[in-house]
Amino acid sequence: MSDTIALVDDDRNILTSLSVALQSEGFVTRLYSDGEAALKALLDNPPDLAVLDIKMPRMDGMELLRRLRERADFPVVFLTSKDEELDEALGLAMGADDYITKPFSQRLLIARIRAVLRRTEARSQPVGNVDDAQAAEIVRGRLRMDPARHRVSWDGHDVTLTVTEFLILDALAQRPGVVKSRNQLMDVAYQDDIYVDDRTIDSHIKRMRRKFRAVDANFKSIETLYGVGYRFAEE
Repeated sequence: MSDTIALVDDDRNILTSLSVALQSEGFVTRLYSDGEAALKALLDNPPDLAVLDIKMPRMDGMELLRRLRERADFPVVFLTSKDEELDEALGLAMGADDYITKPFSQRLLIARIRAVLRRTEARSQPVGNVDDAQAAEIVRGRLRMDPARHRVSWDGHDVTLTVTEFLILDALAQRPGVVKSRNQLMDVAYQDDIYVDDRTIDSHIKRMRRKFRAVDANFKSIETLYGVGYRFAEE
C-alpha cells in the first residue's frame, strides 16, 4: 500500500508541484492550504507523514504541530525559509522529525521523506520481521519499551513518544546509569546532514519528562548531569 503524504502550505504552486512529484514517486497526497483546515482532517484521518510550512495564515505550522502532537505522533517534516534558523530549532524541539529550507530541491525533499518513513517504519515492524536484537523489549524498572512496535509504557500506562524522542530514550535506557552527552544523543536521533544544537536535545528531554509526568507526577528517571549530559536512573 502506498504511503500517504499530507502537504500543508498556503502557496498553491508549491502544493501542486510537490503533489505531482510525490505522486510520480508512488505516494498518495492530501493537500491543505492552511493549518486550521488541516488540523481536524489530520487528526481524524492521520497520514503516514505530513509536510508543514511554518509561515501560514490563520494557523502557522508551529501551532499546527503543537496541536497535532497533543493527540498524534505521525512524523512531520517542516518547510522553512533560510532566515528561520530559530524556527527550525523550535520545530525540532516541539517534535518535528526533519526540516528542509526553501528554496529546496524536490528530489532532496522526497529523499528526506523516504528517510523519515524508513526510520519510522523500522520502529513499527512486526516482531517476526525484525531480528532478535531489534525485537527485544527493554524493561528498566517501571519503564517498558517495545522497539519493534514503537511502544512505551510507564508503570503500565502508555506514553506516546515521537520517533526522535523514542530514539533518545532508547539510547539512555540501553545502559542505565551511563551518562550520554548531548552530542551522543544528537548522533542517535538525527541524520548526519541535519544540524541541531544543544537546546534542541534539552527540549526533547523536557517534552519527554512532561509526557511521563502526565502518568506519574513523581517521574524522575531521566536525570540531568549539568555540563555533562543525561542518564536513565533505573528505580
